[in-house]
Amino acid sequence: MPGRFDHLPHRRAIVDRRLLAEALQRVEGTGTELRRAATVILKQALDEGRAAIARRLETHPSRGLEAANAQAYLIDQILIALAEFTTHCLYPLSNPTAAERLTVLAVGGYGRGEMAPFSDVDIGFVTPWKQTPWAEQAIESMLYSLWDLGLKVGHSSRSLDEMVRQAKADVTVRTALLEGRFVWGDEKLHEEAARRFRAEVQNGSERQFIADKLAERNARHVRMGDTRYVVEPNIKEGKGGLRDLHALFWIGKYVYDVERAAELVGVGLFTRTEYRAFHRADNFLWAVRCHLHLIAGRAEDRLTFDYQREIAARMRYAARPGKSAVERFMQFYFLQAKSVGSLTGLFLAHLEESFAKTRRRYALPRLRRGPKKLSGFVLEGGRLSIPDDAFFQDDPVRLVELFAIAAQESVEIHPLTLRCATRDAKLADGVRRDPRANASFLDVLTSRNDPELVLRWMNETGVMGRFIPDFARVVAQMQFDMYHHYTVDEHTIRAIGLLSRVEKGELAADHPLATEVMANVVSRRALYVAVLLHDIAKGRGGDHSILGAGVAERLCPRFGLTAAETETVAWLVRHHLLMSATAFKRDLSDFKTILDFAHVVQSAERLRMLLVLTVVDIRAVGPGTWNGWKRQLLSDLYEAGEEVLRLGHKQKGRTERLAAKQEALGAAMGWDAATLAAYVRRLPEPYWIAEPADVLARNAAFVTRAGEAPLSIEAHADADRGATLVTVYAADHPGLFSRIAGAIHVAGGNIIDARIHTTRDGMALDNFLVQDPLGGMFAEEGQLARLEAAIRDALMERWKLGDRLKAKPAPRMRADAFRIEPNVLVDHKASNRFTVVEVNARDRPALLNQLAHALFLSKVTIHSAHVATYGERAVDTFYLTDLTGDKLAAGPRVRSLEKRLLAAASGLAYDEAA
Repeated sequence: MPGRFDHLPHRRAIVDRRLLAEALQRVEGTGTELRRAATVILKQALDEGRAAIARRLETHPSRGLEAANAQAYLIDQILIALAEFTTHCLYPLSNPTAAERLTVLAVGGYGRGEMAPFSDVDIGFVTPWKQTPWAEQAIESMLYSLWDLGLKVGHSSRSLDEMVRQAKADVTVRTALLEGRFVWGDEKLHEEAARRFRAEVQNGSERQFIADKLAERNARHVRMGDTRYVVEPNIKEGKGGLRDLHALFWIGKYVYDVERAAELVGVGLFTRTEYRAFHRADNFLWAVRCHLHLIAGRAEDRLTFDYQREIAARMRYAARPGKSAVERFMQFYFLQAKSVGSLTGLFLAHLEESFAKTRRRYALPRLRRGPKKLSGFVLEGGRLSIPDDAFFQDDPVRLVELFAIAAQESVEIHPLTLRCATRDAKLADGVRRDPRANASFLDVLTSRNDPELVLRWMNETGVMGRFIPDFARVVAQMQFDMYHHYTVDEHTIRAIGLLSRVEKGELAADHPLATEVMANVVSRRALYVAVLLHDIAKGRGGDHSILGAGVAERLCPRFGLTAAETETVAWLVRHHLLMSATAFKRDLSDFKTILDFAHVVQSAERLRMLLVLTVVDIRAVGPGTWNGWKRQLLSDLYEAGEEVLRLGHKQKGRTERLAAKQEALGAAMGWDAATLAAYVRRLPEPYWIAEPADVLARNAAFVTRAGEAPLSIEAHADADRGATLVTVYAADHPGLFSRIAGAIHVAGGNIIDARIHTTRDGMALDNFLVQDPLGGMFAEEGQLARLEAAIRDALMERWKLGDRLKAKPAPRMRADAFRIEPNVLVDHKASNRFTVVEVNARDRPALLNQLAHALFLSKVTIHSAHVATYGERAVDTFYLTDLTGDKLAAGPRVRSLEKRLLAAASGLAYDEAA
């Protein structure tokens, strides 16, 4: 297209085709030798051009579209020079026939004139009829030269008839040719190709193309996770990424034959304001993609943590109080992705208006039709609309009522109405304290239909952030860690959706206890508001739980909650991490752990609400964060806490429960009273408290089979817990736990929990829950055998454990993007019998082994270990005594222990002889 790159400043500084052509004319040689000599010149021009574009991007890091256009311009000039050289010097034609005509088209993104530094070069060779020998030679030579330049080339060679036939049959080919742009060759042939494409392919197929593109987009979204708020987004293919913008342009171009996105305003598919948002998102996303390619040194479209920090620095983002530079950069990224989502809905609404005569819709799927009269709102095609453009301005409370009615009646909101809500969102500032508006918002939040969908609409329009400014502060805010998969606002809205599904019983299979407990929650409104506010204070530079409780105390009365409800919400927000921290990082068989937990909770209603809040909070973190083991730990803590709250500080229920466990074991094993009594005497009371009934039975059978053997090992895939239960029965000795942990790592396992017991006759009976590096369980016979063999060989010293650990692959590099200062916390009050030591460190292979070895060197006894991982952060907790069974005495010994653990957590002190 003539003039496509006229806007680029100082184009000849990127590549000067005249000088390039002169250099090619001076090349001497014949055949392959001549082509290779020309390739050297072209390669130099390509490298110099890329370097010039990279320098421009470094100077102006936000000019994404300019950089993308410059890449396409550079390839254009290289391709034109190559084509001229090939047809004039390598395969000249003195008197070409009508069949010996050739056109080179840029197609796909290259045809649109937008390329990242390592994008594929998509080109199409078009001939009038069947390829002649001359065209075949010229095309083959050009392709070899392009490959020699190191370019990844997507190419096709078609006659006009083949082009039309394949475009009709394949929507991918049709889309690529839709953006076809003349680069070099016979211009009349190109004009004929463009005419036939419009007449024979485009005409009459607009509806099918739109349907195909929307189906393709939806399938892509599902494949990429179906949310634009994943914290490691795919900038090209992900929801809210470049491909979504491209899809809008393709549809507009196909239906209205526009050449540039700006022309979508003229045909009514965008307003000027919407186009400016389109252009801003397009420019930003291209800037990020170009930086990403340059940093990676290859075609890379996934914005992973290790790249995010560097791109933030390149694009000159600075830290602010409570928010790092990379978090500010990613927040702006997600705001652009959010804008792309809004633009998509508006674009499709405009498109639908243009097809209104046929009553065909191409927007979002509608929900069921609602009633005819809706408080002044109207139904248009089964969707909630406003009667006139000034409807919200006349009464701004309607901005909130819109979503309340949509939630109550389960009707979809018309995209053009959502556009008006977006435009007028600022009017919500004036109704924040209006009782009607706040009552309507509570109706949305606590809807028994689908609050998640409606809250997402409310958030997308900006009404929610305007109505609740505290929420606006976490919109599009990422958490720069490997644990949280979504932005804070997306995580919160997903958690509310999960709460609704738990309440309706839809998740009973995954969360039976939470489903049962939810039915007994009295303060339903308070629970929904607590889920909304639990992370509201993230990014403020302090403890978000404490700060969030303050926000809750201020907001809840405004929402219309009573003083009692406000107190409950503030308590839940303040303590929303209490239950998970206790369950995953403390020994639940230690009665003081339960007493301390119950002392904070204080009431059965709070306990019920805290359980449900904890479950939906963990589940909303992202896929893979919830498993059967977490369900069991939370259930155990809930039941033990509920018993204390019901019975007080008496341990009567605990004693009865132990007796019941032991009797049930005897019945399951078929033992008589004497046999059971003898077995019970061998094992200390904490063993019976710590282990669930199924593990007790498995252990009993295992110990019985082992008899007098000095070492027995068993690995069993436990589907309910989502992990492999590894049991070791061996003569107890110092360092045993460290060796077992190291051996499990050598076999490729990650320990997620360890319960260490010593029988009264000196045998260790240790249970480990183990997962593979992807969070799955070892289930195949070969995997289980490898685990058992590794532990046996390590304990029998058949090889040197330190050497095997060093030979393991290095830790995953993604975690290197995070700075986590190791920390050791020694708590003498958490338990009456043990000193509790908690170690925070960056997760890495063999960390638990190194910490356990440090404890062995410190001459302490490990009674239990509790392993929790939060993405890149590991939190390992140990219950310790000295070798005489007493708590560790504060003083030099504890300080020495802290130093050893800090060194081990940092990976600085590992004894190879371990």
